[in-house]
Amino acid sequence: MSRVGKKSITVPAGVTVSSKDSVVLVEGPKGKLQWALPEGITVSVEGSELSVNRADDSRKLRALHGTNRSLINNMIVGVSQGFVKELEIIGVGFRAAVKGKILDLSLGKSHPINQPIPDGLTITVTDNTKVKVEGIDKQMVGQFAAEVRGYYPPEPYKGKGVRYVGENVRRKEGKSVGK
Repeated sequence: MSRVGKKSITVPAGVTVSSKDSVVLVEGPKGKLQWALPEGITVSVEGSELSVNRADDSRKLRALHGTNRSLINNMIVGVSQGFVKELEIIGVGFRAAVKGKILDLSLGKSHPINQPIPDGLTITVTDNTKVKVEGIDKQMVGQFAAEVRGYYPPEPYKGKGVRYVGENVRRKEGKSVGK
């Protein structure tokens, strides 16, 4: 049996989980999320404990068991605490600004990069170089942060670019003149 899948999930106070027609609905203080379970995966709620079960031991259901348990756990954490990714922009003249529903990035290219902000995410920019992505959907927060980082990943020679806070960038030595 899946080690992750057989763990029960503790539902915190203020969060309600309901399951109807293989759709799990999670509501909490920060919002609500829903997830359609694949065929053969079921959810049972007893008090404040939630368990994810599978119909049989087929290869497909074994693969989906732990994944769906983790996705439901992420939904519960998202509606109760939320998820945050922080990015920092390093480079002379590099900056970011929020203009309505668009994140405006100046990353040393000939044009500004305008990244639309999806519904459900909150973007805050401090010091023109620190970008904070917040939301209740873990996948959406991570995807948006990865797209912003992808415009100018940190380069190994000068370290310029967009990186996650705390990310370690291995630096390379530049050209050396032979004697």
